[in-house]
Amino acid sequence: MGLLSEGGYPYAAGEGGEWCDRLVRGLAQHDFELYALSRTARQEDSGWPALPGNVRRVRAAALWGVPPTGAAGRGYGPGGRDRRRRFAAHFGDLAAAITLPGDQAYRFTDGLNGLADLARDEGGLATALRSEDALRVLENACRAPGAHPAAYDIRVPDLLLVTGHLERALRPLSLDWYGTADGDRGLAAVDLCHATSAGPAALPGLMAKRFFGTPLLVTEYEVGLRAHHLASLDSADDLSRPVRTLLAAFHRQLAALVYSEAALVTAGDGQGRRWQERCGADRSRLRTVHPGTDAGLYGTAGETEEAEPPGDPLLVWTGGPTEPHLWEALAALRTDHPGLRLRVVGAPPDTADGADRVEYTPARGPEDYPAGSIVLLSGAQDGFPTALTEAMFCGRPTVSPDVGAVREVIGGTGLVVPARRAGHLAEACRALLEDPARRARLGAAARARALELFTVEQNVAAFGALYLEVLSRAPVTHTACDPAVPFSRAAGDSTPLAVSPRSASPTWAGRP
Repeated sequence: MGLLSEGGYPYAAGEGGEWCDRLVRGLAQHDFELYALSRTARQEDSGWPALPGNVRRVRAAALWGVPPTGAAGRGYGPGGRDRRRRFAAHFGDLAAAITLPGDQAYRFTDGLNGLADLARDEGGLATALRSEDALRVLENACRAPGAHPAAYDIRVPDLLLVTGHLERALRPLSLDWYGTADGDRGLAAVDLCHATSAGPAALPGLMAKRFFGTPLLVTEYEVGLRAHHLASLDSADDLSRPVRTLLAAFHRQLAALVYSEAALVTAGDGQGRRWQERCGADRSRLRTVHPGTDAGLYGTAGETEEAEPPGDPLLVWTGGPTEPHLWEALAALRTDHPGLRLRVVGAPPDTADGADRVEYTPARGPEDYPAGSIVLLSGAQDGFPTALTEAMFCGRPTVSPDVGAVREVIGGTGLVVPARRAGHLAEACRALLEDPARRARLGAAARARALELFTVEQNVAAFGALYLEVLSRAPVTHTACDPAVPFSRAAGDSTPLAVSPRSASPTWAGRP
């Protein structure tokens, strides 16, 4: 299995490294090759943790700084006219796809495939993508009739920013991961590519499918296109409107192409699946694989008769910073429960007002929840609510805002209230505080649901089944199969026996 990551596993400071490591260790029957793209020098300096024995090797490349040695390609000296013409044509298709409105998927695909072929033939694209030719081609596409209005205002500094971003994003096309002259087959030797995003990390998987027929599986626990849009809002003051428009169009076209070429696309929850479907993923190829949590860390919490400690009731706020409606709800609750305490999981705000019977504790995982009578989830949750599943593993009753994937995760094992409504939050908490038996029932049901749906074992088993599903639909036939390995050759790979028309009837049937 070829595991493709961007800014993640196996770097110690990578995103999503925990679930990738558990996946590789949990599927010990499979061998893995890791193809990692780093985002920063700091990430590379963080090094790699100890890798399991079924990781055969790691190939790494940087999406920052100068292009790696061997990825620059040949220059445009004497005899380079044909290379310049090919590059201008293919990069022109890609530029037109991100500047023209409407469905430009065919242009983007043609341009990307052409650039990939050029990178294989010429040894890389970095020199071409950083050349004056690239600036001129992109500028012509922005000035072309029918181009997006925002692209008309592009300036030379904007062109430099966009082409620099495209060079880094397309750098995987220039890597030597697709086979070398010294016999290293690279991605040609893997049976399945598993990309951890639909961005640049999936580009090697796209090329492996195009060059070798290798099937591609894409997993997004954070939808990359959505993350890019949110990040562009934060950088609105730093980047001009033309730059934001072109980069958003590029990432939208790339994500749509990855979704269309992937055999299966997985998300961590229904909200992610809906984003993927809006971005062009085929519903029939979408799967949900919830993130896994190590249930062993939570022991038997919530399974004893006296699961809740004695004393004044304690509310535990988790999942994000405190919000104004929390203090309003707390004040309303203390009219009936004057001894009510509050614990906020996380660092105190700079303007903490020192409210009575309120404590702040750093996030410690399993230790945050058992002492709580009720766990309250912050409305700032965006994506899969991991803090909510942790409380469920501890057998705690929960009150959560109706945001993100909360309803999908909680099912009927907790209370869900409108987000940022102090009155609804206070009413739900009051109902649970006055009914200890209901709190116990909800906590037990929450733990049972978490053990069924959100464990590491469930996560690993789901991916193991998806691997087999993808390989059964698109088996890769290698030139040399090892007869000692079961199913190393596809069932329909052998040439069928030829039957002559003369021997259609057996001789013992009495016919010639």
